Amino acid sequence: MAGKRVLVREDLNVPLRDGRITDETRLQAALPTLRDLAQRHARVIVMSHLGRPDGQPDPKLSLRPVAERLSAHLGRPVAFAEDCVGETAQAAVGRLQDGDTLLLENVRFHAEEEADDPDFARRLAALGEVYVNDAFAASHRSHASVVGVGRYLPAYAGALMLSELEALHRALDEPRRPLVAIVGGAKVSTKAGVLRHLLARVDVLLVAGAMANTFFKAEGLDVGASFVEDEALDEARSVQRQAGDRLGLPVDAVCAEKMEAGQETRVTPVGQVPAGWMILDIGPRSVELFAERVSGAGTVVWNGPAGVFEIPEFSGGTRGVGEAVARSGAYSLVGGGDTAAAVEQLGLAGRFSHVSTGGGATLEYMEGKELPGVAILKEAG
Repeated sequence: MAGKRVLVREDLNVPLRDGRITDETRLQAALPTLRDLAQRHARVIVMSHLGRPDGQPDPKLSLRPVAERLSAHLGRPVAFAEDCVGETAQAAVGRLQDGDTLLLENVRFHAEEEADDPDFARRLAALGEVYVNDAFAASHRSHASVVGVGRYLPAYAGALMLSELEALHRALDEPRRPLVAIVGGAKVSTKAGVLRHLLARVDVLLVAGAMANTFFKAEGLDVGASFVEDEALDEARSVQRQAGDRLGLPVDAVCAEKMEAGQETRVTPVGQVPAGWMILDIGPRSVELFAERVSGAGTVVWNGPAGVFEIPEFSGGTRGVGEAVARSGAYSLVGGGDTAAAVEQLGLAGRFSHVSTGGGATLEYMEGKELPGVAILKEAG
C-alpha cells in the first residue's frame, strides 16, 4: 500500500452549528481506517457528503471544519481540496506525500453524485489507484462515490464497514439464541419490512414507541389523542397474526396532554388513556415485562426508542429498556440513528456489544435488502 493513492469513502456527515461540529461520533468511527492507511504510507484521499446541498455548492455545508477536526484527531495535518474533482482536486492529490491525508470537498456539491453519473464516478476514480468503502451508513445509496467508483478501481471494505457487517451478521444471520428483537420508533409503515424480516428469525419480538399505538388501536383499544397510523392498522394486525405469542407489547404508558417538557404526566394502562391525552413513553410495568423477556437472551437486537427520550419526562422507558439490554449478558446490537442518539444522551454508551452508525443502511439490512455499496465490494472481490 505504500505510495499508493487510496480513495476512501467515509461517512463524515456530522451535525454542524455555526461551522462547529456538535457530535463527532461519525468522525471518530472513521479514524481506525484512516490511521491504518496512513501508517502503511498510503496517500489517503477521503471523500464524503455532508447534508443535502441539492447538487450545488453551499458554504454552510463545506467539509473544511471536518478537515480541521480530523487533523486534530490524527495528530498530523489533513489537507483540504476546495472541490472533489477537476484541476483543484488533481493538484491537491499531486501534492500528497506517502502517509499524507487529503479531504475532498462535499461530493454532493455536484448533482452527478446522487445520480451515480458514470463520468463523475470516473473523474473521482481517476484521483486514486485503490478504492476503500468505509461508509457503511451511506452504502444503501447508489451514489457515484459509493458505488460508481468501485466500477473503475480495485475495491475493498474499510475497518468500520467490516465491523458493521460482522455485527449485523452475528446478530441476525448466526445469532446465539434466544434472539430477542426490540423495535421502537414512530411508524409501523416505515418498519413493516423490518418487522416481517425479523419475524422469520426471532424468538421474541417486542414493539415499543409510538408505533405500538397502532397495534393497540388495531386491537380495539382507546389510545386517546396518541399518534396512530390508521392506514397501517391492517399491517399491524397481520404482524400480530404472524407473530402469535412471540409478540410483546407495552401494557402501561406514560401520558401527557402535550409533547413538551414540564407537562403533568400520568401512568395508565394502555387502554385507559384519558380523553385528549397521548401516550409518550412506555410505563414501568412495561419496562419490567420487557426486562423479563430480555433476561436470558442469547442475542438482543434493539432498533428504535421506547418513547420521546429527548424530553426527560418521557425518557424513562428507553433508559429502562437500555439498562435491561445492557445487563442481560446477551450479544447486543443497537441499530439506527435515533437509538444510538438515545444511548449517548441517556448515559448508556459503552455498555453494548455493538452500536451501529448505520441509520437507514442498518434498517435496510434488517429488512433483508442488499446494500448497493456492499454489493459492489462483493463484485470487485
